[in-house]
Formats: sequence, structure tokens, C-alpha cells
Amino acid sequence: MANYNDNQARLSTATTINGADQWESTAQSSSFTKTSSFSYTSSSGNGNEEQPASPQRRYGDTIPPSHPNRTLVLCFDGTGDQFDADNSNIVELFAMLKKDDPDKQLVYYQAGIGTYTTPQIATPLMAKFSQKLDMAVAWNLDAHIMGGYEFLMQNYRAGDKICIFGFSRGAYTARCLAGMVHKVGLLPACNHQQVPFAYKMYSKMDDEGWKQSNGFKKTFSIDVNIEFLGVWDTVCSVGLIPRHMPFTTSNTVVKTFRHAVSLDERRAKFKANLWNRPNAVEENLSISDKQKKKKKEGIAKAKKGAIKKLENKYGDKEDFETDIDEVWFAGCHCDIGGGSVGNGVNPSLARIPFRWMIRECFKTNSGIMFHVDGLRRAGLNPDSLYPYVTPRPPALSAGSIGQTMYIRDTPRTPEVPPPEEENLLPTEEMLETEEEAELKDALSPIYDQLSLAWFWWLLEFLPMKQKFQKGDNSWSAYFGWNLGRGRFIPKQKSRGVRVHRSVKIRMEAEHLNGKKYEPKANLKLENVTWVD
Repeated sequence: MANYNDNQARLSTATTINGADQWESTAQSSSFTKTSSFSYTSSSGNGNEEQPASPQRRYGDTIPPSHPNRTLVLCFDGTGDQFDADNSNIVELFAMLKKDDPDKQLVYYQAGIGTYTTPQIATPLMAKFSQKLDMAVAWNLDAHIMGGYEFLMQNYRAGDKICIFGFSRGAYTARCLAGMVHKVGLLPACNHQQVPFAYKMYSKMDDEGWKQSNGFKKTFSIDVNIEFLGVWDTVCSVGLIPRHMPFTTSNTVVKTFRHAVSLDERRAKFKANLWNRPNAVEENLSISDKQKKKKKEGIAKAKKGAIKKLENKYGDKEDFETDIDEVWFAGCHCDIGGGSVGNGVNPSLARIPFRWMIRECFKTNSGIMFHVDGLRRAGLNPDSLYPYVTPRPPALSAGSIGQTMYIRDTPRTPEVPPPEEENLLPTEEMLETEEEAELKDALSPIYDQLSLAWFWWLLEFLPMKQKFQKGDNSWSAYFGWNLGRGRFIPKQKSRGVRVHRSVKIRMEAEHLNGKKYEPKANLKLENVTWVD
């Protein structure tokens, strides 16, 4: 494990976006027209009707305008991702969070694995080597997890709502942090020397380690829940060397779990890490730290060394069941979590799962406070999100707006964003309805790295260990070659599969040459539930 004291100052950065745009809208329509430099009216009606006050005047510049509980929001970026020319959805999310009132909302951003080095590395050559090593094998994964844990330790107050987001390996880090909070609890503030010890017990997966972590949690820690855990395309393993940590595939302290998953990613090291549900027998093996529930007689004990059964044996049995929703979207890895195109390039596939995640934050009453102007720039109408989330209108089709639209092929050269206006006034694209934006985004190019970068094929011909969960929720593993095969969607017949409606838009459209879109994953359409 990396030396914790050498990593304390390393991981937290913040970016503040201040918006000055003002808007007016109606709950009946999300179509807008410009009337002056700083006022907009709905296109419905005759134009002389008095329009309701703008969201800023009704709510302030954020929604929700207030909340009874303070919210702690932690954002973990993907591999090699940080603020740059092609930001991920994590950066875009962080930009629209309220940051100026820590008594209402406190936010934390952590750059992705492979973007920083520990302070004791002095030479540029060694620093570069450390970054590459971190990117390849997640050398500093412990520092990333402990960085988020220490933020919670120092800032948590009783009653706070904890919300965590992540993309790619940052999504895995986010799930590890939630797992660490579950297994060892949250230390009181200023217990810095205890954090490495707590992490060591979290990462130990033998029977003795679980017993010690339970004792540690009762002695030193407090019980906290995770209000919302939202991730974009969690990868199945971290680095070239697989690392699996406790409570990353299920976690009873998480109230709401939302996962946007790629239908078209094919790379061997980017298999989807889905949320797995323990079977009824395993659930009954749980023992509450607070002795809320007693284990029933006659239930067999978990086999030593089996991570999932140890989780259920020693994990908390909470009074609520995690609200889980995993939705599949068109596109490859960075088409889901962002970063496949430059900043300001619209339309883009990544905007669809981004808007879906934000809407889920409002649907579940997470308490996260967003800037209204940021929601507008993402293609969302604040009136459709607050004070309540309104049902979405039917989706548009490729020929429903007066001209036939086609699926765009991947460009040979990077797309260039339009020049930024000096006055930062909203453009026509910002004024289009969410359904119009969704149609354009759904027909955007897919950026398949196996087609764009030949070196990814080197891993496709290496035999790698793959794991999958069988119908009885037991695990099986095998070694094999991936060879560019699409992802496997498990249990479609028994549980169905939830797919975003934008996938249907894309499947019903076609390329200029007449070719249709077919997801690379083994999607069975007869088992699909279409999601707004």
C-alpha cells in the first residue's frame, strides 16, 4: 500500500462555473425563443401572454433552492481524466453543482487514476513512470479510495446526505469508497492515523479480516448511509492486474444505485461491472452490527474465502433495500461517461446518459443542488425537474422534424467545437427541447477504440480470466480470448434488461449508406424494457 502520509495533499480539486444567463419558461412547453439579451419567453401562445417568472426568480439560481439536509457530493473521474480539452461527464457534473455555500452542499472532485504522482517522487522521469504505472495497474488505488474517505471523515455531520459519482475506474473507486464505509464505518473527524489501518482491514478478504473490521467498526466508527451512488460504465477490473474489493458489487448501506452501461464497448479489459444481487439464502446470512436481526437456525454458514458470502455473513442488514437501476445506452465506454469528443462539441452520445443521471438525482430526491444555467446547457428544462419531475414527451424519430436525419459516421479527424461567443449568450442549440437534443445526440458517432487505435487489439489476443454470475447467483470463471466480442448481458430472460429509449431511436434510423445500427452486446429485444 502506498504511504498514506505522502498522499494526503494529492487528490482534491474544484472548478467553479458561474452563470449569468436568465431564463423564462412554462411547465407546458420546453421550447424557447429569444426576446431580449436576458429574457426568453415560451414559443407557445400568441407571444403577448404574460409568462411566469424565470427559474432564477422563482427558485434562485439553483434547484432545489434549499434542502433540510446538507449534501456531500464526491466525484471520481475516469482513468487519465482530469479537467482538459475533452472533459468527462464527471467534470461536467461538477461544473453545475452548487459550491458557494458549504452549509448546504459541500463538493469534492478527484482526478482519475494515472493523473498524479505522490509527492516524494522528485524527478520528472520517475513521476511520469509512476503515472503510467498507476494507469496500467492502479498502483495508487488505495490513495484514491482513502482520499475520498478522508474527505467524508473530516466533513460529515449527523444528518448529512452522502452522494457519490464516478466514471470508469473512478466508478470503481466510488463503489470501493461506499464499500469501505459499509465494512469499517466512518471514523470521527481528525483520526488521520487510523485511516490507513481502516483501509487495510477493508481490503482484507479472509475470515479473520472480516471479524476484525466488524470489531473496529463497533469500537471506532459511526454508521452512515450512502444516499445516492451514480456511476457511468464501471469497468470489471482495475488495471492489467485484476483487483476485486469487498462490497463493490452489492452494498446494503447504499439507498439508491444508478448505473449507465455501454452496449457497444468491446475491449477485453472493459467488461461491465454490474450490480449483483445476493440470493435469498445469502441475504439471510447477514448479521447486523447493531443486532437488529438474528440469524435463523438451520442456515448453512458461508464458505471461507468466498467474498460474496463473507459480505453477507458480516455485512449490515439494513431496514431498506437498495433501489437499483442499471440502464444500457448506445455507444462505447467514453460515449457513456464522456471524453470521446472535445469540450463544446454537440451533439454527442455522452449527453444522453448524462441527462438521465441528473434526472434520476431529482426523481430520487437526492437533495443535490444544481445550477439552473448548467442544466440548461446540458439540454434540460429545470421546470421539468423541480418542484417535481414531469413525465417525458414521446421520443422523436429520425424523420419527425421535417427532414430525414441519418446516423453520423465516426469522423476521421477530431470534431472542432463552434467558436465561443464573448457575451456567453445562449445559442439556438441551448434553446431546443430535450427531445430535439436527444434525437441529435442519439444519431451521433460511436468512438470504438478497437477501430480507432490498433494497439488495443494486443490485449484481445491474450487469455484473460472472465467472471460471470449464474442463474442461482453463484459465480463461475473461465480463461479465454476476447477477440473483440461484445459485452454479455446476463439474465435477460429472467430479469429483463432496461435500455434507454435513445437506443431505439438509433436502431430505427440508418446511416447514409443504408446500414442499420445493431448493438454489439447480446441484446435480446424481446426482453427489453425501454426507459425514459
